[in-house]
Amino acid sequence: MTETLAAPLPVPDAALKVIEALETAGFETWCVGGFVRDSLLGRAVADVDLATAARWEETERVCQEQGMRVHRTGVKHGTVTVVCDGQAFETTTFRVDGAYADARHPSSVRFVRSIEEDLARRDFTINALAYHPERGVSDPFGGVEDARAGVIRAVGDPAKRFDEDALRILRACRFAAQLGFRLDEASFDAMLAGKSRLLKVSAERITTELQKLLLGTAVREALLETVDVLSAVLPELVAMKGFDQCTPYHCYDVLEHTARAVEGTPAYPLVRWAALFHDMGKPAAFFKEASGRGHFYGHAKISTALAEGTMRRLSLAPAFQQKVLVLVERHDDVVEPTPKAVKRVLARLGGDVELFRALCDLKRGDAGAQALEFAAGRIARADELKRILDQVLAENQAFTVKSLAIDGNDALAAGIPRGPEVGTALQAVLDAVMDEALPNERAALLGFLERRAKEKAQKAEAF
Repeated sequence: MTETLAAPLPVPDAALKVIEALETAGFETWCVGGFVRDSLLGRAVADVDLATAARWEETERVCQEQGMRVHRTGVKHGTVTVVCDGQAFETTTFRVDGAYADARHPSSVRFVRSIEEDLARRDFTINALAYHPERGVSDPFGGVEDARAGVIRAVGDPAKRFDEDALRILRACRFAAQLGFRLDEASFDAMLAGKSRLLKVSAERITTELQKLLLGTAVREALLETVDVLSAVLPELVAMKGFDQCTPYHCYDVLEHTARAVEGTPAYPLVRWAALFHDMGKPAAFFKEASGRGHFYGHAKISTALAEGTMRRLSLAPAFQQKVLVLVERHDDVVEPTPKAVKRVLARLGGDVELFRALCDLKRGDAGAQALEFAAGRIARADELKRILDQVLAENQAFTVKSLAIDGNDALAAGIPRGPEVGTALQAVLDAVMDEALPNERAALLGFLERRAKEKAQKAEAF
């Protein structure tokens, strides 16, 4: 079915040139994939992919004759990347996929001459759309209607779609988070039935989909609605679902609190992963007192241990893991809204300003997911910590040894013995500066070191 739109989609001029070159040579060519979906939804568009009746060799020949550069990026599957006017367009021959032997990739492909056959192999109806600037939208599976209704529906038999490529199960969860769409009932049932096939998918591909999900604008709804599917790759979520916290500070179970905390943080990976993990240890730490009130003493440490195991399993970058673990372990730390306290925390974080900002963002998201009568004050405190941080930075206040007006050579010149005592002495100077007992001025710091060296020498003589 071809549908004429009220207004044309914003196909880049360079893409139009590629389409014109191929069609002038006799090869039907369409825009496909996310470009069509997102354009119809009024969302920002990234890449434009093309599908064509031309074999890759024909695409290469035609485009090169028009002065375009062509890279053979996936010729086994009929794909080349055409560069026109500095823009790259992945261009693939119409194809149908053969059998999927590994629950992820087709063992073979067969090239065809029909866009409808090509669209039939795609995952969801909202992705099985093609657009031509003159012919309009090719929509053989009702993707336009599903896009308007906000539905994620598998093309054809959902069980077959997910059996072919298990990663599509997570892609459906991710699209729910990114688009705010609901899952078609039959498709969701097939996702549940086939979720064990995700165990055959590489950790890297799973992590990519999970991170896109976490960064989605509708992440809260997606986590809550697809948790029974996500449990195949994040089994730690199971204990959180429906777990009543039994405390006046919380009006949601652990999973919903977590989902709301994730939603309440800015959409960047570090804080969103930390928010996902921050209370994961609560079910394990939980106990009730005689009154029925619940407590979670030590839950941050348990959450940190669970986060460490989960991230290692998902193959997240080691340096990134360490930052997430710091946030999870410290998310409940009480930080007084004073410059002294902020500088102390910065020092414990190794002077990592962005990590401190992330901690504030996590605290704010956590607070916003608590009971309303407690949330406002805690949100205000997190905001005040960021304001004080900006003040500390603007005033160039010291919170690391490197930011002192002296260094190790000055310590030696002041009489501090060479060796570990130099580091100890500089730390003592930093402590005094952060406590505002000493200005970060060279003369004052040298005087402090000289007095310290003299006192140490006197004590040594006394022995």
